[in-house]
Amino acid sequence: MKFLLIMHMNPQIWEALTEDERNEVMKGHEDFIETIRESGEMLGTTALAEPAESVVVRVRGGAPTVSDGPYLEAKEYLGGYYLIECADRDRAVELAALIPDARVEGLGVEIREVIFSAGAEAASLRVSGAAATS
Repeated sequence: MKFLLIMHMNPQIWEALTEDERNEVMKGHEDFIETIRESGEMLGTTALAEPAESVVVRVRGGAPTVSDGPYLEAKEYLGGYYLIECADRDRAVELAALIPDARVEGLGVEIREVIFSAGAEAASLRVSGAAATS
């Protein structure tokens, strides 16, 4: 089964940590990556820039418009994720508990089962994802 282990960032909580605590979290991610690589459960990971660096694209009247900033104003934002493949939800919970963010008061790791995914081969799939066209 595939799961997304989602880490939400809250800048106020992060900034309240000491430099040593922040370094411990970052080192913990290195250790976690090593653990899931060695177990063969890691499919990928991504860390995202903060929302202030994002743009939002909307198409209105057939023309795209671009605006600065996050899609929604919120105190928390998507900071990154791990995509894993493991035996079941219980194992996903076990792995999520190893992510250092889960130990920081006010943060946590959201677990979402992946029910569909596609890579470059997506061009050969129908929109429904039900069958290949070639």
